[in-house]
Amino acid sequence: MDGMQRQWTAPAPADREDGGLPVVPELLASFAAAAGHTAPEPVGGSAGLRSAACGYWSRRGLWTDPEHVVVAPGAEPLLLALLASAPGGDVLLPRPCAAWYEPLVRLVNRRAHHAPVPAECGGLPDPFALLEIVRRIRAEGGAPRVLLLSAADDPTGTVAPPELLHEVCEAAVAEGLLIVSDETWRDTVHHPQGTVLLSPAEMSPENTIVLCDLAGAFTPAGWPAAIARFPATERGAELRGRVLSLLTAVRSVLPGPIAAATAYALEEPEPVRDRMAAAARAHGAVAAAAYRALTAAGALARPPQAGRHLYADLDELRGVLAARGVTDSVELERELVRRLGPSVAGGHRFGDPPHTLRIRVATLPLLGPAEESRLRALQTPDPLRLPHVATALDAFEAAFRDLIEGGPVT
Repeated sequence: MDGMQRQWTAPAPADREDGGLPVVPELLASFAAAAGHTAPEPVGGSAGLRSAACGYWSRRGLWTDPEHVVVAPGAEPLLLALLASAPGGDVLLPRPCAAWYEPLVRLVNRRAHHAPVPAECGGLPDPFALLEIVRRIRAEGGAPRVLLLSAADDPTGTVAPPELLHEVCEAAVAEGLLIVSDETWRDTVHHPQGTVLLSPAEMSPENTIVLCDLAGAFTPAGWPAAIARFPATERGAELRGRVLSLLTAVRSVLPGPIAAATAYALEEPEPVRDRMAAAARAHGAVAAAAYRALTAAGALARPPQAGRHLYADLDELRGVLAARGVTDSVELERELVRRLGPSVAGGHRFGDPPHTLRIRVATLPLLGPAEESRLRALQTPDPLRLPHVATALDAFEAAFRDLIEGGPVT
């Protein structure tokens, strides 16, 4: 497979194929109660659902009016409509970034440019690299228009320090960029009391659209729902209107039961809050253990702070891996998937060049292979003491140790 073919490799498939965590019973009840409703939901979400989204943001310090909100069946159609509605031009992405960003940029016939992330975190470009890439794009006749970033990041599992986020926002606004802030993972911070997470909309409200896929923390992956918050400006109202027109053209609406469950989840009743806290605690525990295993094996990684992933660089082991027949991220992914299953994806899926030896590791499989075992992991204060979690972590560590210390791969 040559470099061009690898560039067009499909995004990592494992994220949405796993059933995820067990559904909160009360959330399931709200879904079931609406199953008999036959009237279609309005495009962009009903007034009640949009009001629930406003409550969600208001509790996070972002006052929002329902007229500034759009709801859609998943982050992908919502971002696609956003990109198609924004002023024409190029889109800037961090490197690495979520695997589903760039395919959508290409789908609306725009050019994507990756800017490297800083040493401190992923999810946003280094501010100086951002300015340099904007200058280069313009020198080549391009028109940079949109910056897509994520303060709580997939794939790296990190949270951007507020001061660094502020520098990036200032640079983006100075260059006339519209900021799209993907906040899917903001409610999955592993240690909320010790981590400060701010939204670009708090720093630059007139220039930021907030996007949140509720499958990150609230709803099952099989119930697609996402919300977007537009600036309370003339430009924000115009963009929202264009997005609604596009969603209307393709009848992109939430099914009634999913809309009901989404409204319930966004109100954040006690069962939902308890589940979010338990999931963050469990994912934080196994992510920290996986991080220790990776760094002990010689990989470089940023300590995970949020979400269900961590990102590791095995370039320090390039010589050892080359002797095993592994020379790039495509081969590294193939070998680790053979050993660990589809919880590992190569860095080429997230915007990194294929010659790098980078991987994203999902923590969800470490909580157990089925709903029952994952529920036990959520219910215990220390999931690492559970035999099935300990066994999964031992297998994870052994897979890397064997890859590095064993013979050539087959």
